This record gives sequence, structure tokens and C-alpha cells, in this order.
Amino acid sequence: MAQSIINTGKVLHQVVIGTLQGVTEGYFDKQPEGFNNTICWNVGHMIYWFDKYSTLSFGSPSAIPDSYEFLFNSGTKPLDWTFAHPSKEELVEMLTAQLSRLSELTSDMLDEKLSTPYAMGPFQFITAGELFNFALIHEAIHLGTVTSQIRVLSL
Repeated sequence: MAQSIINTGKVLHQVVIGTLQGVTEGYFDKQPEGFNNTICWNVGHMIYWFDKYSTLSFGSPSAIPDSYEFLFNSGTKPLDWTFAHPSKEELVEMLTAQLSRLSELTSDMLDEKLSTPYAMGPFQFITAGELFNFALIHEAIHLGTVTSQIRVLSL
């Protein structure tokens, strides 16, 4: 079962990358009415939190620039940005690098207990697999938002 979770992560990252290939630069930074953020922010947010959850789950060092915390952490928004954000190409490169690192995961790694359980509101994650699985759910939610933004912008 753990291997299927890793495979799901790979497929999900491939879907996100494929979705971004079809996004024009003009849409990337537009905030459609009814949405809190842009496609760029949602993609950066996925990358930021996937990196954060990977660090918490597997003890791997962060593989993203420090600036991503200020741009893409929860509660941030493009209206508050005071410096340039990464380009679509840079974000796709980050997703591609994360996809490569997914190949390094093993089923045994997902069964490992976290050094400290990770609490998020009423939820608590005990194993690396639980937290990693939540990271995939989080990414899928934001992929849905990106897909919806693309549809609205295409009208």
C-alpha cells in the first residue's frame, strides 16, 4: 500500500506539471474574481508545503529558496509581495525536482514514526506516511483551485 501512495505522489506531480504547461503567462499572475490568490501563488504554495512536509516526514533538508516562505506560506498573498516571485519556468523546475526526489522514497520510509507527532488543528499525524499522504491531499486541493482558475480566466 505504501508504494501506491508514492506512485500517487508521482502521478499527482506529473498532473500539476502538465496542467502548468498549458497556462499562458498572462493567466499566471491574474487573480480571478472570487479567488484569494493567483495560479502562481497556488503553485508556489504547493511546492512550499510539499517541501515542508517532506522535511518533517523524512528529515530531508529543504530544497527550496528561503524566499518561498515569505511568498507562498499559508496566509501570504501576492498583494503583499515586496519582491519578484519565481517565474512559471522556475516553479515547474521545482516541481520536476520534487518529482525526481519522490523516486528516492521507499515503503519503509513511510512506515517510520515521526520524531514528534505533527499536529494541525484537530488532526495529528504520527507516521511519515500519514503526513506524506496529507501532503498529497493538500496538493490535490490546490490543483483543483488552479484548474478552476484556468477555467474562469479562459471565459
